[in-house]
Amino acid sequence: MKYYLLLILTGGIFLFGTKNVYTDSLYVKGVVADAEDQAPLSNVYIKILPSGTSVFTDTKGEFSIPVVASGKYTVQLSLAGYKNFTEEIIVSPGSENVYYFRMFSLGFTTGVITVTDDHPKSKFDDLLELSAVLKEKELLRDLGQTLALTLKNQTGISIRSMGPAPSRPVYRGLSGDRVLITEDGMKTIDLSATSPDHSVTVEPFTTERIEVQRGPKILLKTPSAIGGVINVIRYEIPQYLPSKFSLKLGGFGETSNRGYLSSGVVVIPYGSFAARLEASYRRTSDQHTPEGELKNSDIKTVNLAGGISFIRKWGFTGLSVREYNTDYGIPGGFVGAHPNGVDISMLKRGYNFKLHYKIESSFIDHIDLDAARTYYRHTEYEAPGIIGAEFRILDYNGYLNLIHTKKGIFTQGTLGTSFEYRDFNIGGFVFSPPTRSLNSAFYFTEEIRASGRLSMEFSARYDYNSIKPDQVIQLANLDSVYSRSFNTFSVSLSSVLALGKNLNAGLGLSRSSRVPTIEELYSDGPHLAAYSYEIGNPHLEPETAYGSELFMYYKDKTKYAMITFFYNSINDYIIARNTGRLNVATLLPVYQTTGVNAMLTGFETQIELKMSKKVEFNSSLSYTYGEIRNSSSPLPQMPPLKGESEIIYNNGSLQFGVNSEYAAAQKRLDEFEQSTPGYIIFGAFAQYTGQTGSMIHSISLNADNITNRIYRNHLSRIKSILPEPGFNLRLTYKLLF
Repeated sequence: MKYYLLLILTGGIFLFGTKNVYTDSLYVKGVVADAEDQAPLSNVYIKILPSGTSVFTDTKGEFSIPVVASGKYTVQLSLAGYKNFTEEIIVSPGSENVYYFRMFSLGFTTGVITVTDDHPKSKFDDLLELSAVLKEKELLRDLGQTLALTLKNQTGISIRSMGPAPSRPVYRGLSGDRVLITEDGMKTIDLSATSPDHSVTVEPFTTERIEVQRGPKILLKTPSAIGGVINVIRYEIPQYLPSKFSLKLGGFGETSNRGYLSSGVVVIPYGSFAARLEASYRRTSDQHTPEGELKNSDIKTVNLAGGISFIRKWGFTGLSVREYNTDYGIPGGFVGAHPNGVDISMLKRGYNFKLHYKIESSFIDHIDLDAARTYYRHTEYEAPGIIGAEFRILDYNGYLNLIHTKKGIFTQGTLGTSFEYRDFNIGGFVFSPPTRSLNSAFYFTEEIRASGRLSMEFSARYDYNSIKPDQVIQLANLDSVYSRSFNTFSVSLSSVLALGKNLNAGLGLSRSSRVPTIEELYSDGPHLAAYSYEIGNPHLEPETAYGSELFMYYKDKTKYAMITFFYNSINDYIIARNTGRLNVATLLPVYQTTGVNAMLTGFETQIELKMSKKVEFNSSLSYTYGEIRNSSSPLPQMPPLKGESEIIYNNGSLQFGVNSEYAAAQKRLDEFEQSTPGYIIFGAFAQYTGQTGSMIHSISLNADNITNRIYRNHLSRIKSILPEPGFNLRLTYKLLF
């Protein structure tokens, strides 16, 4: 039985028989990569029969072998730790079809993940791989209802929530748009960054991997260097050309909310074209907790997408469309809340374009052009047919990046520009004016190999923002609304010094900015789903943050350990604080947006220890301390000390383990904020990956909070009425062929 070549597309592993590789003057050329993470594989032994000519792949996974004539040949590929295979190919003169060879590792184990840029790995890429990526097996095991729940056990990540659906990641105490969410590198358009009742419009089940990016390079996407970028990768527009139809089917179910999900992803090649189709349906009932049922916390989501690309030797270009439609409930029952909760209906429809064009000159490697148009609508119902608030966004954004290759001490760099135009309209009983905003930015980043031991990364960014309301209105207790414009710049430098063969130390410094959002400037009225009366401040100034980070990590074949200390000083830090007053007309607590001088400092630790060939121990711990500098009072909504630990037995295709999540009590509180006690909860999991014929089966069974412990998330707005979920079983299954 022949072994097959493998190609990763849309987060899965697809098997296919290769029939062609591209030739140039009767040279067989190609690229060999890991089937699960697409990392290029070097030193792969490649032999062509009957000629017997052989060669090894280089550090980029590339190879080139001459053949004497056109016709049928047999290719053999082998590499230690990977399955050997033999396959026939057809060599045709003049053909330029680009095909990529994918090798499947023995025992279905996963290796490290590289970032998605087309360049050799640097020290900074290694840091991302080691500490901030959810890979295929980990992603399958950690999948939750939302993106935030999927990431909740990652170092430095907490969850801001107002029920199961409206949950969003918080990184090092930073929330909102200080933590940017992107999909295939493009900014995700929704309102999840502006209010705790708004959900993230990302379906985590159909992703291939998720990266939590940090460091200077995030200035390519955001001016907030102290925050992070969560990049969800699914290759919605295919970047590689498979040789035949491939399919991934999946299902998910859990007991705590009687929820389920089904999904399917299809990739279809035709000549030089590749099409990808995706569909998923998610449904949950109300969430169960040890103290009762969380009423009005159900979710229904329909997610549809399709993409097509044209792939040639020079690169690829393509288009995609995605529609994300969800209805979910916001629970009621606590102070200021609607008695029966609020129902939210949300629709997002996006169109995306990508061009990746290889120049491959002595300096310029390629250019990337990305553009998107997004329509977003969000309606909040007090009761069936009664609209309390309505939001509509029409957003256009794009990026143009020029990427160069190694030149002297510069190992890789990007020079680019981006723009975003947003038309934002609010209706219902919210009296904020319709507003248009424009952002344009110029940025660059460089990776520098200063010596054999010292690597550096430097980025800079300039942003121009214009925010213009369509009408002049009077905000409560403030001056009239008026247009604002901002010119800001951000810079970030990070260096890594090799102290020994396996020991490295690093330092990061940054100066970054964040301009106030439309809502922070111009909100005026009740926001029923958030259970608050929100008043903006048109006089707000941009946040200016000075950040520093000191880290050290050790990595060898059996151990990885990292510790990081960070300190961020932020002038004009924008927060919405509970004033302690109630709006007389609505009886909602009044939240006033204001700028304060703030300080956030803390640490993160992470350890991975292979205790034997089959047993490993992983653990992480993170803490953020935040205060208002002028008064030394605590910043609101700061996560407590939090950690995770797990022991895993891995026998190749089968792995199982036990884990725990723990947090300290949070008693450092802003005014009118509620404290939460500490907790420790335990879980267990088993995961199996196997192959039958041309099909791959991946099954994961998780037991969460197995002692049915009562505990509360400090960043939850509903912790006063009910705790987090109790005992829960999660079953995930994926079939790939």
